[in-house]
Amino acid sequence: MERKFYEEYYTLERTNWWFKVRNQILMDRIAQTTSQGNLLKILNIGAGTGCTSELLQQFGEVTSIEYDDYCVTFMQGKLPFEIQQGSILDLQFEDGSFDLVCAFDVIEHVEDDATAVREMKRVCRSGGYIIVSVPAFEFLWSYHDVVNHHHRRYTLSRLKKVFEENCLAERSSGKLVYCTYFNSLLFPPIAVFRLISSWLPQKLIRRGSGADNHVVPAGSPVNKLLEKVFAIERPLLQRGWRFPFGVSAMLVWQM
Repeated sequence: MERKFYEEYYTLERTNWWFKVRNQILMDRIAQTTSQGNLLKILNIGAGTGCTSELLQQFGEVTSIEYDDYCVTFMQGKLPFEIQQGSILDLQFEDGSFDLVCAFDVIEHVEDDATAVREMKRVCRSGGYIIVSVPAFEFLWSYHDVVNHHHRRYTLSRLKKVFEENCLAERSSGKLVYCTYFNSLLFPPIAVFRLISSWLPQKLIRRGSGADNHVVPAGSPVNKLLEKVFAIERPLLQRGWRFPFGVSAMLVWQM
């Protein structure tokens, strides 16, 4: 992300409809996946401005890393914990160091996602879990992806493939335990919006840290409406629903 947007992103992560519900859905999945009552040793990769690290603390001890050193510096003193500078392509931790490894909307930011997955597997202990979320479907590519420095968007089959083909010779490669699309109820209007925006002249395209997220002000009725619609998916996902399409996808892998 461009450096000038970090202050704006700090607010977006905590007030925007998409971030709020996405984070709730991800925390729900962690609660349903991991052993209740056991404090976990957690690695949060791509912590950004720290909102997901704050939420993950309910599950145990969180180590947070962020690649952009400017973001790490920007966040100093803003949180009651430290965010370390580090790369998902070269995690500076011993093999099997963590019970839970999280990368929420991260691997689309690196060109070599195979190495990213291999590193997450390496630092996750046997029996532990890796949980990732990613943006879905290349045809939804827009300025939102450009400003956020994405390399790709994923289908579930592509996401599963990068995990299934990434085997470490010296240890088990693990198994897929859960995957689904989400942000599905709002998929049709978002898809229309993205496709229309791709046809517009560049000078008419909105600018901001979140691009799409920047369109709807945090305190507006529209933001609240979108949050309520997106939140309808939470209990459905908790009951085991798996959506066949969506703006995002998530995957849980057990080592």
